[in-house]
Amino acid sequence: MVSTNDLKNGMVIEYDGKLMQILEFMHVLQNKVAYVRVKMKDLRTGTVTETALKGSDSAFKRCYIERKEMQYIYNTGEAFAFMDMESYEQIEIPETNLSWEKNFMLEGSNVNITFYEGEILGVSLPDKVKLKIADTTPAVKGASTDRKKATLETGLEVTVPAFLENGTEIIISTLDGTYVSRA
Repeated sequence: MVSTNDLKNGMVIEYDGKLMQILEFMHVLQNKVAYVRVKMKDLRTGTVTETALKGSDSAFKRCYIERKEMQYIYNTGEAFAFMDMESYEQIEIPETNLSWEKNFMLEGSNVNITFYEGEILGVSLPDKVKLKIADTTPAVKGASTDRKKATLETGLEVTVPAFLENGTEIIISTLDGTYVSRA
């Protein structure tokens, strides 16, 4: 059990029956009343909530999330299939649960699957991934713009510098889906 004073960024707790990850917290003293302002993400639904917790609030159950590296093997059209490289066990995660993550996964790539007490929570992405530009317009000499739209090999559309061409490998941020640099 952890108290409100022991909360840390990244920690996962059970709050109101939900599995919540602490994104940000701040100790506040206002009018001689101390509390902790907390921004949390529900790991099952992805909903982000902010709340204020008093120091006198009861302790929270600390939850330990297991991460297992698995290989993304294929998309069935309704779900993504992953394989444990040690036991060769396969699991499927519904496509609706990975609507953002699918923009950064390529068949054959390794990803971390997150579990809590046997329940599959989803895919944990690295901060940045390397992807190829599948389709973009050619650069035009003398054009007034320095950016253009590009479609990546996963189908994600991003804005990239105008000099990049089809087949170029680039680094993309998985946090907001923006171009970072050339690979």
